[in-house]
Amino acid sequence: MDAEATRFGQYPPAVRTLLHVSDTHLLAGNPLLGERYDTMANLARTLERVEEMRLSPDAIVFTGDLADRGEPEAYRTLREMVEPVAERMSAPIVWVAGNHDERSVLRRELLGAEPTQAPVVSVHDVAGLRVIALDTTVPGWHHGDFDDHQLQWLSDVLSTPARLGTVLAMHHPPLPSHIPFFDILELREQKRLAEVVEGTDVRAILAGHLHYSTSGTFAGIPVSVASATCYTMNLARPATSVNGMDAGQSFHLVHVYDETITHSVVPVVDASTADFFSADWVREMSALTPQQRLEAFSRKRQ
Repeated sequence: MDAEATRFGQYPPAVRTLLHVSDTHLLAGNPLLGERYDTMANLARTLERVEEMRLSPDAIVFTGDLADRGEPEAYRTLREMVEPVAERMSAPIVWVAGNHDERSVLRRELLGAEPTQAPVVSVHDVAGLRVIALDTTVPGWHHGDFDDHQLQWLSDVLSTPARLGTVLAMHHPPLPSHIPFFDILELREQKRLAEVVEGTDVRAILAGHLHYSTSGTFAGIPVSVASATCYTMNLARPATSVNGMDAGQSFHLVHVYDETITHSVVPVVDASTADFFSADWVREMSALTPQQRLEAFSRKRQ
């Protein structure tokens, strides 16, 4: 039984669902990243978890740092791993450039486009929901920024509202971080972006870069940062000594409703799970009236 089709509360099903994945950092030949992390194996685990959930997302969004060194082979490996999964789910892929990516190689290997240094931007119509891929990368640097041309292009696109609104996807999040070294590598000149998106139909901003899940608002717009598939930051340490760990990998499920958008963190972890709820339980509840369901499940038992 499809849980999205069975609703016991006051909200109708989500009108669109996005799968938000970030920071795969693949390497040609798959050596260990930093002599520690098997980025290919960790991405494979993530994709396995996605398929185990029997999802039917309307699109898959990868928010940058797709290849750790921008190597052609790494991008080809990424396609070989992700495209069959996307095809089985009938979901288009939105590729976003990150600071570890190389624009020209990404454009050639993932987009089949001319290998230039032009920003990697795109617009996707996901059945009425507009997803815009922005390019916050600065060639030769790890911090983020926008040039005037890209901001004007974004302003022109947003001048016409989309039926279900717009989701922006970028690598560097327009949010503060409590970790000192991320301040150096943040998205610069954020006020310029705010001036473009304020008052438009942008409903959410998806980002990566930080290697941990966090959220906030920017220009009144919710921002959701997905953790990485390759490795994550150990936030249990003091801010000045936060470093990476091979644990805590996750991805986000983005559910778009008429009035709101939710971002759910899905951990990629092997752990035993209770079995109280099931499709049979949902069928039993479906056979009851709303008041009977409250009596069966909401009332506290002494």
